[in-house]
Amino acid sequence: MPSSTEGSSPVRHRRPLLGDVRTRILVSFLILLVVSTAASLLVLREVLLSRIDTEVQERLTSQVDELRILTAEGMDGEQLGDDLDRVFERYLGQERPLEDGVLEAFINGKSFAAQPDGYLPDVFAPLANVEEPTNGELASPLGTVRYVAVPVNGGAGETGVLVAAKLLNDEHDRVESAVRIAAGVSIVITLLASLFIWLAAGRAVQPLRALARTTRSITETDLSERVDIRGESEIAELGRTFNGMLDRLQTAFASQKEFLADVGHELRTPITVIRGHLDTLGDDPNERREARAVINEELERMSRLVDDLLLLARSDRPDFLRTEPLDLDVLTQDLFGKARTLGVRRWKIDQADVGLVQADPHRLTSAVMNLAQNAVRHTGGDDAIAIGSSLADGHVRLWVRDEGQGIAVEDQERIFERFAAGEQAIPGHGAGLGLAIVKAIAEAHDGHVELESTPGKGSRFTIVIPSGETPPEEAVSTWPES
Repeated sequence: MPSSTEGSSPVRHRRPLLGDVRTRILVSFLILLVVSTAASLLVLREVLLSRIDTEVQERLTSQVDELRILTAEGMDGEQLGDDLDRVFERYLGQERPLEDGVLEAFINGKSFAAQPDGYLPDVFAPLANVEEPTNGELASPLGTVRYVAVPVNGGAGETGVLVAAKLLNDEHDRVESAVRIAAGVSIVITLLASLFIWLAAGRAVQPLRALARTTRSITETDLSERVDIRGESEIAELGRTFNGMLDRLQTAFASQKEFLADVGHELRTPITVIRGHLDTLGDDPNERREARAVINEELERMSRLVDDLLLLARSDRPDFLRTEPLDLDVLTQDLFGKARTLGVRRWKIDQADVGLVQADPHRLTSAVMNLAQNAVRHTGGDDAIAIGSSLADGHVRLWVRDEGQGIAVEDQERIFERFAAGEQAIPGHGAGLGLAIVKAIAEAHDGHVELESTPGKGSRFTIVIPSGETPPEEAVSTWPES
C-alpha cells in the first residue's frame, strides 16, 4: 500500500496579501492618513460653508432691520404711516442690495418692486404671503439663494413682505477653491510622509531581516552567526535576545558534543574489555571464573557511570531535592562515620557546629562521600583526611580536607567539569564525574563549591549552601582523631 505522503509536495508558506512587514506598515499608515485627511477636508468644508451662511444671514437680517427702523421712525422727520407703497418706495430708494443680491417687495401677494429690477424673477413668489419672519435657501437658475423674508402690515388691510436675498455661488466657489488647495497640500504631505514612513519602516525592520538571514544561515554544525545590533529599540533588544539564545545554544551543543564524545570514550573501554574476554572465553573453569569477575567489574563500572550520568541529568529538575530540617552536628558525625570506611587513613573531624539546616540529607551525603572518596584516592595510608562543618551568616559549610598531593593551579577550575581529571588523576579510578556531581548538588541547594589546594600539601573542598533555618546560639563540637 503506498504511503500517505507519497507524491505530496512540500508545504509552502503563503505570502501575505500585502507583502512584507514594511509594505503593511506603509499601507496601514496610508489608509489612516487618507481617511483622516478626507474627514478633515469634509469637516473644513462644512465649517466654512456654515460660517458663510451665518455671515450672509447676519447681513440680510441687518438689511430688513432697516425697514423696521424706517417704518417706526420715518425719514427726515416725515412719518410714512401705514402706506406700504410709500414705505417700500422710500426703503428701496435708499437701500442697496448686497453684492449678487436682490431686494424685492410684495404687497397683497404681488411683486411691488425689485432692486435690481428683473434680477432673479419669480424666484421669491412663494414668499409673497408669509405671515412670520422666515429665512432659508431657494434654488434659482443662477444657483442657490440665501434669503430673509419679513412681513409688513399696512393700513386698510394691506399686507406686505420684504425679501432680502443673496446668491451664494461666489462664496461657495471660494470654499471649494480653499478645499481643493487644502486637498492638494494634503496629497503632497501624504506623498512626503509615505516616503518618510517607507524609509523609516525599512530601518525599523532591518534588524528583523538580519535576524531572518542569520536564522537561515544557522545549521546544526555552525552556530557562530550573530545578528548585527545597532541602537536601543525594541527590535534591537529582540536581536540581542536572539544572540543570547544562540550563545546558550552554541554552548549547550558544544557541551553536548563533548559530553557524548566523553561518554563514548568512557564506555568504549569497558565494552572492549568485555568483548575481548567473551571472544577468548574457553572451557577452562578457572578462565571462566576470572573472565566472569572481570566482566562483572566492568559492568559495575558501566552501571556506576550510567547512574552518575542520570543523577547529573536530573540535577536541573525541581524534584531533584527533598529537603528537611537536619541537625548539623549529627549530620557531620554521620558523614564522618561513613567516610572512614572508604579507606585506612588518619580520619578526624575538624569542627562540627550545632544548628539546623534545611537540605536534602541523601544528596549532601552523596556529595561529601564523593569528596571523601576523591581524597582517599589521592592520599596514602599515613595521610590525614578531615571532615568539618560550620554555620555562620545564614550559610552552612561542609568540607573535606586532605594532606595529599594537591591539585595544580591550572586544573583547579577544570576538574569540576564532566569527565575532567587533573594531572594527578589515577588511571582507571572513576570517570571524572564525582566533582561534577558535587557541584550539581551544591548548585541545586543554591550554593557552590570552593577549592583551596596547594600542590604537594593537600586540598580542601568546601560545599557552601544557605542554611534555610535561623541558627541557634553558636556551639561547636570537636571530635578526636581516629
